[in-house]
Amino acid sequence: MNYKTINNFGIGLSKLSILLLFSIFLLSCDGGGSDNSSNTSIQQFTYEILNSFPHDTNAFTQGLAYDDTFIFEGTGLFGQSSVRRADLETGNVLQSIELDDQFFGEGITVYKDKIIQLTLNSNTGFVYDRETFEQIDDFSYPGQGWGITHDGTNLIMSNGTSTLRFLDPETFEEIDSLQVLDQDGEIVNGLRLNELEFVNGQIFANDFPTDMIAIISPQTGRITGWIDLTGLFIERMDINDVTNGIAYDEEGGRLFVTGKRWPEIFHIDLVEQN
Repeated sequence: MNYKTINNFGIGLSKLSILLLFSIFLLSCDGGGSDNSSNTSIQQFTYEILNSFPHDTNAFTQGLAYDDTFIFEGTGLFGQSSVRRADLETGNVLQSIELDDQFFGEGITVYKDKIIQLTLNSNTGFVYDRETFEQIDDFSYPGQGWGITHDGTNLIMSNGTSTLRFLDPETFEEIDSLQVLDQDGEIVNGLRLNELEFVNGQIFANDFPTDMIAIISPQTGRITGWIDLTGLFIERMDINDVTNGIAYDEEGGRLFVTGKRWPEIFHIDLVEQN
């Protein structure tokens, strides 16, 4: 195992919210990003490992969420897709439901008393009761499903492109879309947004298949920062075992990241690069 704890590349900040609030402040100083010019540079972050927790190496992680002390996870692959509730400290799977073999599970989010899951190519999402894991609904959407999160009001989903879609959490109808832009207001070509998490007013998104997480303003679509997770876990047995999975403990201010079939979930802090 190669842990990369960084203290000499930047200033370690124990409060993730401070960094993100600063990003929002800079964006607001830019007038909200209403034109194609910007005086705001994109912040660059690396990481410091604060703790690590066991993770099932058979879990092909497609979605990750933290809620009420538990880790919720959606796994993929045909014939192996599932939704799980696990104990963070031990990694033990406490509850799970398997998808039918024709479905390739994708991202999940915990919204109120529900777990919402996407699938890759089936144009189908599933809704489960958060406590019982009973499937209580399903819904349809065009194109592929990759990552999903929510901002407390709307669901936000990705489809492997640089576009995010906002859905009504009750009807699952698309109510808005957001094109992800660079600091100059230009479309970020080649960006493949995957797993999503809403963190202190910003959207965190894994850029598949890289070790980078984009920090995106949900108001403007601008990328306000990048988190480089290079070196976090290098002993990968397969080229598909990429960085994927972001969860946020809002009450504790803890950010968790992992990857497909990784042996650990990492609690990290952001380190701003000079």
